[in-house]
Amino acid sequence: MFYYLAQFLIDVSAHTRWEKLALKSLWVFRYITFRAAGAAVTALLLSLWLGPKIIVWLKRLKFGQDYADKAEEGGNLGARVLSKRGTPTMGGVLIVLVLDLTALLWAQWNTLIILTLLSVIVMAGLGFYDDYAKITQQNNKGAASHVKLWVQGILAAFIAIYLWQLPSTAKLITDVMVPFYKYPVATGTVGAIVGLILTSLTIIGSSNAVNLTDGLDGLAIGCTVIVSFVFLVLTYVSGNAVISGYLQVPHVPGAGELTVFCAAMIGAGLGFLWFNCHPAQMFMGDTGSLPLGGVLGIIAVLIHQPFVLVIAGGVFVLEAVSVMIQRGWFKYTRLKYGEGRRFFLMAPLHHHFEKKGWYESQVVTRFYILCVLCAVVALSTLKIR
Repeated sequence: MFYYLAQFLIDVSAHTRWEKLALKSLWVFRYITFRAAGAAVTALLLSLWLGPKIIVWLKRLKFGQDYADKAEEGGNLGARVLSKRGTPTMGGVLIVLVLDLTALLWAQWNTLIILTLLSVIVMAGLGFYDDYAKITQQNNKGAASHVKLWVQGILAAFIAIYLWQLPSTAKLITDVMVPFYKYPVATGTVGAIVGLILTSLTIIGSSNAVNLTDGLDGLAIGCTVIVSFVFLVLTYVSGNAVISGYLQVPHVPGAGELTVFCAAMIGAGLGFLWFNCHPAQMFMGDTGSLPLGGVLGIIAVLIHQPFVLVIAGGVFVLEAVSVMIQRGWFKYTRLKYGEGRRFFLMAPLHHHFEKKGWYESQVVTRFYILCVLCAVVALSTLKIR
């Protein structure tokens, strides 16, 4: 909106005595870097301002976690000093509200931005429904898993097919790119089939991986901010024809506006972390984790870098894989020995380390460090080809 307002004022002041002043003061709104910085600051300040109001509102509605969380169901954890019962959940409302509003204010509304914003709303709606079901049923089941997968699958399939059918974005699907290699590994019909499947799996997998990571104060949102910084760089590079040509990465026209979106996500994430750090004043719930994970997957697809997300989001991948290993091993040992056995002390992985005696703050901080290392490796894909 600010971009269009600035452009309108420049046009109106043309051939008047205000023309020189308008060009000097409003031209900066054409720069993605300026609007990205503005988006980050705006999102942070809005989050800090709205946060206390959202917490009070959630408490008034009694949208608190009064059911046993997954950690409690898995057994007593000595590292848990404070009870999390009664803490307001659905704090993802704050993230989604600030993120969408800030992106609308600072970004140009191209196809990529609109597609991303709509996806955030759909995923947030699904997460809200899941959180509300947990609260009203007073258990940790929430919405049926097949319902969530169906909604995620339909959204992912819609995005994949839409990008494939749109001439300007068809190559995002038909040309399959991998890190550390500058040429597509699959194109044409084969590439389209692989691309459609890969796009859907990236969005669904990322959404659920972040959701599984959201189990300790500040863990999911902190890692999301770190990964968002990686995509802040990648979207800017992809959207700039000169830089992307020099680094030999796929150029995606309009992707630069996703830089503004990533900046808004960083600002909103840091603002939410202010209230979500240990001991948390509110939880994001599925209302926040599902759209944040989903949008990371969508952005990765929109800049032709789905596999880079696997590297940058290494912590999310480990969390999701730990759950799959735990479930698979339990089923295998139950069939073979008649009794299910655990591979980890508890899954997802962060609870395993809690069981080993790590304090919650230790787990979160060390996972942050691991996430930063993954981010550095992901950024190295820009140069190592």
